[in-house]
Amino acid sequence: MKYARLGNTGLQVSRITLGCMSWGDASLGREWAKDEAFAEETIAAALEAGITFFDTANVYSAGTSEEYTGRALWKHADRDDVVLATKVNGRMRPGPNGAGLSRKAILQEIDASLDRLGTDFVDLYQIHRWDDETPIEETMEALHDVVTSGRARYIGASSMWAWQFAKAQHVAEVNGWTRFVSMQDHYNLIYREEEREMLPLCLDQGVGVIPWSPLARGRLTRPWDAATTRSETDEFGRSLYRDEDRGVVETLLEVAAEREVAPAQVALAWLLAQPAVTSPIVGVTKPEHLTDAVAAVDLELTDDELSRLSEGYAPHAVSGHQ
Repeated sequence: MKYARLGNTGLQVSRITLGCMSWGDASLGREWAKDEAFAEETIAAALEAGITFFDTANVYSAGTSEEYTGRALWKHADRDDVVLATKVNGRMRPGPNGAGLSRKAILQEIDASLDRLGTDFVDLYQIHRWDDETPIEETMEALHDVVTSGRARYIGASSMWAWQFAKAQHVAEVNGWTRFVSMQDHYNLIYREEEREMLPLCLDQGVGVIPWSPLARGRLTRPWDAATTRSETDEFGRSLYRDEDRGVVETLLEVAAEREVAPAQVALAWLLAQPAVTSPIVGVTKPEHLTDAVAAVDLELTDDELSRLSEGYAPHAVSGHQ
């Protein structure tokens, strides 16, 4: 495994992040979610492979992803040896304050997440999208208070418009509050709209980028027409990608065949070669998914291969911000 600083911070993270959305109570919204035994096996294997960065969210399987992740981590690792991230915004209970980025919601949800995760602090506390109904000043001050209280070491953001991210950073700076150190955005071979504004902004401002869906919900791991249980039930995923993306996937399969490696390795190696990217967040539902992710760190693509993979990209409508 290789490691890199997260943006301009001194925090070292593995170049692959293990995404923990893959597990939780399957009766709570994600029928493809894996059970706790699988979560523990996968986390133990990830630690053995040198992965130190783990990402979850309060809303994943109604909090059970956090529960499974925390129990597995503290069974197999010391707290100081891992970088643990979670997120806040999604609806966790009925009622007007059961979701969002108000001061009430943030201070309530950080404590709930810490309880589920079984830890006194998270290393990275992220807002899970933008909240149109809460002034950004309120959100940034509440996040600053989470940091100064010791419940988080750093804060991060996720998919939003570049102007929103710039506004949030400006509000924090002028008030002397904690700034975001990372951006978790939607970025992969067949969705590259972030290259227009968000990624240049992050490079300029020294913000680490930890893309979600780096394998396009499995689209970059198999032939275009192949289906999985998740793809057949994932309404959101079906809205993200289109038949116009088929050509890029076919080129990916060609390069993978020439290299005699799995397509996932090539797709992740392409992403790791992009200058803004620190650590793609990889979800795992089979042991080989983890093996391919770890192998991608050492796969160096040639300039010609990078160029071939980048050709044929069809612009998309912006997605993933909500």
